[in-house]
Amino acid sequence: MAPMENDHPEIAMDVSGLLCPLPVLKARKRLNAMPPGAVLVVTATDPMSAIDIPHFCNEQGHALEQQSQTGTTFTFRIRRK
Repeated sequence: MAPMENDHPEIAMDVSGLLCPLPVLKARKRLNAMPPGAVLVVTATDPMSAIDIPHFCNEQGHALEQQSQTGTTFTFRIRRK
């Protein structure tokens, strides 16, 4: 875990192999358990996550700080509101 500027740990969550809507549902559950300002880094392989996770962040007010793709793996860096 890497420290953040606001002193919360960065949490990694791998939802590879799970299909829609499970990546978003698991990210939501984990984010709800985290303090405001904390960062969740989600790794997913479901192509729909490239649409679903940014939409979820926009709807819930979380900041999607980074989104990337390497091969068939998607990575999202989400800061909890």
